[in-house]
Amino acid sequence: MERRADRIFEEFDSRRSVRFFTDEPVPRRLIERAIEAASTAPSGAHRQPWRFVAVSDPEIKARIREAAEAEEKHSYLGGRMPDEWLEALKPLGTDWRKPFLTTVPWIVVVFAELFGFDEQGAKRKNYYVKESVGIACGLFIAALHGMGLATLTHTPSPMRFLSEILERPPNEKPYILFPVGYPAPDCEVPDLRRKSLAEVALWRTDGAGD
Repeated sequence: MERRADRIFEEFDSRRSVRFFTDEPVPRRLIERAIEAASTAPSGAHRQPWRFVAVSDPEIKARIREAAEAEEKHSYLGGRMPDEWLEALKPLGTDWRKPFLTTVPWIVVVFAELFGFDEQGAKRKNYYVKESVGIACGLFIAALHGMGLATLTHTPSPMRFLSEILERPPNEKPYILFPVGYPAPDCEVPDLRRKSLAEVALWRTDGAGD
């Protein structure tokens, strides 16, 4: 079990968010499997309040990029982001331009289902929606990485344009946009340090399990 634990950590530690992709096609079956893996996530009352919308249509991807860049330009250059936020983003080298949205073979947009409907069509409350969808998104990222695919958690704000472009109902709210594909041969990622175990974990034990 410890050897498996080490292998899992080493695999996950090699994951990086990527902003430089190739346009090499990715089989739909891989995206399907990643969504199926994500859908094994636990959820409040087992309501599974997520919807994955996978887009490969170039025209729709172009519309998403245009709308996302408009919002991001307003955030970066129009004063929506405070100076402190912009300063925090500098090490990542990001700006309002998002060319990867039309380069990648797939864009997967995850929607949080705020409420559902029962068999009679009556409104049915979902529970712990943000937490449930967040866990599913984490498993989606892990599944993609395990397959050898790359992605990025992109959250242009506000994201209402995704509901309009993808024609989603009012009970679904955009949560995260994932560009999915293969990293470019010359892909670069920031040289960042992850926090150590000592920085993220506290222990309250009786010593029996040490």
